[in-house]
Amino acid sequence: MAAWCRPLGLLAVAAVAACSSAPPAGPTAGRAIPLPAQAAVASPSLPAIKVGIALGGGAAKGFAHIGVIKILEANGFTPDVVAGTSAGSVVGALYASGMDAFELQEKAVALDEARIRDLQLSSGGLLLGQKLQDFVNEQVRSQSLERLARPFAAVATRLEDGERTVFARGNTGQAVRASSSVPGVFQPVPIGKHHFVDGGLVSPVPVDAARQLGADVVVAVDISSKARGQTPSGMLGTIGQSIAIMGQKLGQAELSRADVIVRPQVLDIGGADFSQRASAILEGEKAALAAIPRLRERIAQLQAARHQADRLAKQRAAEAQHQACLEQRSRLQRLAGLAGLDGACPAPAPG
Repeated sequence: MAAWCRPLGLLAVAAVAACSSAPPAGPTAGRAIPLPAQAAVASPSLPAIKVGIALGGGAAKGFAHIGVIKILEANGFTPDVVAGTSAGSVVGALYASGMDAFELQEKAVALDEARIRDLQLSSGGLLLGQKLQDFVNEQVRSQSLERLARPFAAVATRLEDGERTVFARGNTGQAVRASSSVPGVFQPVPIGKHHFVDGGLVSPVPVDAARQLGADVVVAVDISSKARGQTPSGMLGTIGQSIAIMGQKLGQAELSRADVIVRPQVLDIGGADFSQRASAILEGEKAALAAIPRLRERIAQLQAARHQADRLAKQRAAEAQHQACLEQRSRLQRLAGLAGLDGACPAPAPG
């Protein structure tokens, strides 16, 4: 008899708790319990995947960057952030200023080499580099790096100690000039207390700089010369290959941190051969087109991972809210819950 009375007693208490016209002070069974503010965790909408492009150095081969950007834009993958080394910093700065790929191509076709070459024989180099600085500043309408339409960084090498330096603020043309100052060709660029030379010595393809700018996915464009067992022709060829050899292993390590690597077939284009600019742009387009499936796949992977993380976060928040609700119940509600008559704290749906 006693065994029957115990559950009947619980039911009676539950019925009183659920149906009483004069409920006790505080929350009652069947009524939603307000949750503490800290338990209500709202999940913001997921941010878009931010695409960054890292444009490597390679002198006249750098026209290939324009073709890569054209294909990325045409396929809906317009870069959100841009990082550039040497020739890549020239294209990158103009692109970050707000130009699209077709405007870049128009500028490239119309470019007169005399506008960026200022011969000045010196122990530091053949070219001063002031014309390049002035050209870039003219194209970006004298905007400083931090005021460009897209986040942009130019990578240079500090001559005094070989330190990699990322310029993301200040004079845009000066930063590009520093990043592009090939030792022996351009004179080192004085900025503050230091002098700077070509960024290809420490970061041939600036993947890490693009990450620093906030890129989730980095497309690295590698146009650097490779030692192929052949003697380079001319002084510029020798200097270019020497820099490529010095930065080759370092560059491989940084490239491994990219999500997608694009390698236009421009090895046969000379570093000073501006007559091949159309061919370089075309090779950039072809290489980028081949990389689009990999880029699409990588972005899909990141989106799936974010959705999974968001789902788990929402599930944990719901479980925390449910637990907080249970802890706030009155004694009568807890008794009602034992009898299955308390609907104030519904269990969260499984994720």
